[in-house]
Order: sequence, then C-alpha cells, then structure tokens
Amino acid sequence: MNGSGFRFCAVAVLALFALSAQAGAARAIDIQRVVSAGGIEAWLVEEHAIPIIAVSFAVPRGAYHDPQGKEGLSYLLSATLDEGAGDLDSQAFRGRLDDHAISLAFDSDRDQFSGGLETLSEFRDEAFELLALSINRPRFDTDAVERMKGQIVANLAREQTDPGEIAVKGWFAAAFGEVGYGRPSSGTVESVQALAPQDLRDHFADMLALEGMKIGVVGDIAADELGPLLDRAFGGLKSRTSLEPIPDTTPVEEPTTLTVELDVPQTELRFGMNGLKRSDPDFVPAYVMNYILGGGGFSSRLYEEVREKRGLSYSVYSYLFPLAGAGLVLGGAATRSDRAATTLAVIRDEIERMRDAGPTEAELDAAKRYLTGAYPLRFDSNSNIAEQLVAIQIEDLGIDYVDRRNALIEAVTIEDAKRVARELLRPDRMIVIAVGNRQAIDSIKSGG
Repeated sequence: MNGSGFRFCAVAVLALFALSAQAGAARAIDIQRVVSAGGIEAWLVEEHAIPIIAVSFAVPRGAYHDPQGKEGLSYLLSATLDEGAGDLDSQAFRGRLDDHAISLAFDSDRDQFSGGLETLSEFRDEAFELLALSINRPRFDTDAVERMKGQIVANLAREQTDPGEIAVKGWFAAAFGEVGYGRPSSGTVESVQALAPQDLRDHFADMLALEGMKIGVVGDIAADELGPLLDRAFGGLKSRTSLEPIPDTTPVEEPTTLTVELDVPQTELRFGMNGLKRSDPDFVPAYVMNYILGGGGFSSRLYEEVREKRGLSYSVYSYLFPLAGAGLVLGGAATRSDRAATTLAVIRDEIERMRDAGPTEAELDAAKRYLTGAYPLRFDSNSNIAEQLVAIQIEDLGIDYVDRRNALIEAVTIEDAKRVARELLRPDRMIVIAVGNRQAIDSIKSGG
C-alpha cells in the first residue's frame, strides 16, 4: 500500500469512531439542500471532524433499460467508466486515483445506475475532476472493454453452476418472463460477449442524464464549496434522457413450483410473491410484519421453525423487495437434499400461519424495539450516510425522513400488522424454484 493509501485507511478508521457518535442519534443529522449555480441539487451533511468527503449519486435507470439482446450493457458500463477517461488511458486514470487515495466506483442493478466517490479533503479538487472525466468523457478503449468483459463473462460462467444464482435468475424469469425484470441484470455469457465499445458509447449519455439524478454528499465540505464542484462534475451531462420510465408490472400470480436438477449436496430454495412498492402506505407495516416472519434473523418465525426446532436449514429468510415497477416479497433457504420437501412445507405453513393469525403483541413490540434501535447503524460512515441520502431521495420520502422514520415504525399497531399479513401473504400464489440433485427434485415433485 502506498503512503497516501495508508493515510486514507487510518483516517477512515478515525472517521468510523467519530461518525458512530453522530449515528447514535440518527435524528441529529442535519441535512441541507444545496442547489448549484447550474441548477444541480444535492443533499449535504457537513462533518468537519474528519477530513473525508463521500459522494453518492444514482439515476432511476438500470438493467431494465438494456436493449433486448444486449443484456448486461448497463452492468458493463458500470465496470468500464473508471477504465480511462479524457486524455487518460486506463492505467493512467487508475494511477491518478491510487496516487491520491481516491475511491471511485460505479454499479448497476435492475432499477438504478449509481456511483460513489470517497476522498481525503485535501484531494477533493482532483477527485471531482476524475469523477467529471469518468462520467462526461469515458474512453471505452477496446482493450479495457475487452478486459472487463472477460471478467464479467468469467463470473457469469461460474454462476451457471452456482445453485443460488441459478435459483434467483430462475425465479425472476418465472415471475416476469423474458422481458423487463425477467432478464438477468448482469447479462448472459452470450449477450456480454457480443457487446462492443460502441454499444457503451451509445448508451452512457442517456443512462447518466441529469433527469431523475439524486446526489448525496457527506463530510468535510461546506454548502458554498459544494455548488461549484457539483457543476464541475455533473454540469456537462445531458439534461434529459430518451429512456422511458420503468412501467408498473406484476409478477405471475399463480402457484408455480419449478425445479432445476444440479448435482450438489444442498438444495437451494427461492420463493416469492407479489408485494408492495415503497410508495405504498402499507409498506412500513408490511416491513415490520415481515421482520417477524423472516426478516429478523435469529428472532424470526421462519428461523425458529425451520432451523431451531427442526434443524432443516442453516439459514432461512424473507424480505420485502420494492422495485420501481413492482413490489415483491421474496425469501429463500438452503437445505439437505433429503429435507428439501419438508423445508418447503414448513415455510409454507409459517407463511399461512402469519397470514391467518398475524403476529402477537409481544412479537410486534420486540420487532419495533429492534428496528428503531438498529436504524442508526445505517449511518456509521460518510459513504453509508451519503447512500442513505440518495435512497431517501430516490424513494421521495422527504428530507425530514430520518427524523420521522422511527415514529413511523412505532405507529404500527397490531391491527395494522395483521391486516397487511392477510392482504399481502398469498402462499396460494407463490412462485417457488428449487435447485438440487435428483433426490431433492423427486421429493419436491412428489410433495414430500
């Protein structure tokens, strides 16, 4: 590690301790709305105790917008934006980042394309310059693109024998078909191999347009200093995108059990059904209810019944998965092949029990205590706070959401939790996929 890199790590450790005190009361975070001279808006949390600045940003466009037959294009874009820009080839660009201990990364998922920057305060001008180059003047040199394609293709090839990956991709394909959310967000071996630098050049400006972009900044920078840097980094982007917003869609709502035979000792189970989007007024009660069902780790009903009482699985879980165009309730477990059918039956029984009777008062009180007490842990570093600021903006929750969030959890009543359980949990419409060996598949097909 070079000297500046060591210094950055040492300062980052100090920052963790400093921000832990701030995170102890998430309500104390002061969020400012900053609008640059060029009209670019960001939410800012000033923290001058430690000389680190973190920037997070995202746009509501992702793998959903990959052209048909070019699945994985947005994912490849996220892997190549920092592989050379402007007059700097990949090696020179990465060298500038390393020399100044600057962290710059991009990512893409089904709904969003995002980026993150972290730098020591003394190198902030350099950091914002490199960010500006990467998103305004990426090179997409053939050698760099081919290198990143090779890494992605190698990962995709490994995933073809990974039962968990097979199960997740199979579930989304079963739920949404061969379009939209049904396509693999990172592409396939064939689709990624066929992508060319020109595909990236044609795609990046629309993906990174200012329309819908949300920005969060945290650290050692004042509001009047941030505005010019926002214009420097983001001011050259297109104002509008030609990509259409993601439309509302609904997964298949009929009972479906799919099996994939794979010679592995453990069977991967994935299950899910239609759920709620984040904007739904019942999302918070559903979130609390699901914590009790399968989101609460060791304290959840699924964990208690599947692992603790019966020893069927090391891990079992459920979670709400709100997308821009759909809301889902998803879950999974891994179990021995000879116990796959039994594990699935217990999971179904617990979902039905929650649907029919809902949680108890004691379960609800314990869930609310945990969910309110754990919330500050999301604010344990500059970068995590910046990501939270972006997420709150993307979901249009309001700049005061951090102050209101725990009160929303506390306001959930037992009647609310029982009502959303009755309305949301529909095991009779659940899609299940199992990936395992012949013994497991035969057992599940025969119902145990």
